[in-house]
Amino acid sequence: MPVTPRTAPADSKLVKEVLDGIPRAIARMMSRAEAGTEKDREALAEIYRHAGRAHVVGLTGVPGSGKSTLVRALTLRLRKTGRTVGIVAVDPSSPYSGGAILGDRVRMSDLTGDPGVFIRTMATGGALGGLARASLDVVDVLDAAGFDVVLIETVGVGQDEVDIVKAAHTVVVLSAPGLGDDIQAIKAGILEIADIHAVSKCDRADADKTVSELKALLSLGRPGKGPSDWTIPVIPTSAEQETGIEDLLQAIDGHRVFLEQSGEMENRRRQNLELRILASAGDIIQRQLTEGLRDDLAAMIEGALTRDVDPHGAATKLLDLMRKK
Repeated sequence: MPVTPRTAPADSKLVKEVLDGIPRAIARMMSRAEAGTEKDREALAEIYRHAGRAHVVGLTGVPGSGKSTLVRALTLRLRKTGRTVGIVAVDPSSPYSGGAILGDRVRMSDLTGDPGVFIRTMATGGALGGLARASLDVVDVLDAAGFDVVLIETVGVGQDEVDIVKAAHTVVVLSAPGLGDDIQAIKAGILEIADIHAVSKCDRADADKTVSELKALLSLGRPGKGPSDWTIPVIPTSAEQETGIEDLLQAIDGHRVFLEQSGEMENRRRQNLELRILASAGDIIQRQLTEGLRDDLAAMIEGALTRDVDPHGAATKLLDLMRKK
């Protein structure tokens, strides 16, 4: 697909290389997305115009549930079908450097030699919702580069990962037996965001109990509204024994067919764009406040320290000052 002349010549060359699937260019564009500078916005906007074809699958769950191991097994299965796979693995940030801890990259090291797989590990940078700020720009890069499936693995923070439901077309929630609660996925609405439930480590003796409890909870908590509704499956898996992975892939593919045939895919895309537009607006406002109103912000902090103004009132005054400038 030709690149329209909306970007600077150097950026146009980089965008074209991304569209051609050149790994070095894909990595450079992802770095630009993470940097988030204004000078890169046109190139990223051009990337966005060429995206929209990949099936974006989010995988979330508590730490220790085996997300990275499952992503690896699922990727190997997808590759056997001839599909290319992009992986966005959101790792915790180092409290010292701010970078990703890279635990996910270590567990997927055997995938790095496959030209049909591209792995990008990202630090959360303190972002809530289980996603890094630039995660969806990075998904766009993989999408525009021609990857058939993009897998987003969230950081695994447990109770604040519900943003993934607005970022992905299909959401897989992973649970594991013996992690302290009978059903880890109940926490903070994670049960409700799943399109597919997967139970990992099903070779363990207590896995059947977790599967049964999930099925019972789903039958009570999310009844169908009609014959065309998606029935949420609960799929036992064991990445170590390579069991259940084919069933999980069939469920993921089946969910995409359901989204397309029911018209729900359009709703998912709208949710995704709402999340992104609001998040981008928040970034712009924060940048303007911290860069253009630094002295005013310092004055508001002093006023809040002396209790002359409360934090909400200080924020309101800062926004008023921003609008006047």
